[in-house]
Amino acid sequence: MIKIFRKILVPTDGSALSLTSARAAIGFASEWGAHIVALSVARPLPAMGLSDAAGLDMMAEEFSSAQDRAAQKSVTKIRELAEEAGVQCTATVTRNDHPYEAIIEVAMKKRCDVIWIAPRSRNALDKLLLGSQTQRVLAHSAVPVIVYHKQRWEK
Repeated sequence: MIKIFRKILVPTDGSALSLTSARAAIGFASEWGAHIVALSVARPLPAMGLSDAAGLDMMAEEFSSAQDRAAQKSVTKIRELAEEAGVQCTATVTRNDHPYEAIIEVAMKKRCDVIWIAPRSRNALDKLLLGSQTQRVLAHSAVPVIVYHKQRWEK
């Protein structure tokens, strides 16, 4: 069998939908003998223009730390699921204001053959204000993208 899929990028935001998509990606990777690259993008605290305000540095540091912990927890879960399935997995956490840019950048840097992504963004407010991260990945990525829809692929 020709190995078309050797490395699959699986971005996660820690949501249940993202985890369901990751489980399916792991099953797919198992069938193809592929490696999973789990990615979570921590978002930095948005600039507020009040950098000299007392306590703001502390708040930004706490926010960043919480974002990093949540991102690490998300990729660790995927790595554990992959290991249980006998699939090799690399966990990556990065920070970016625009998750879609980080997803594409990591896919290119890690030489992934495909990006396996859930169909929705981090939350409804993001989608309303910023547009879907998935839509942005689809619009900008040179790496092929699989958008996983549970109801279409699983019984």
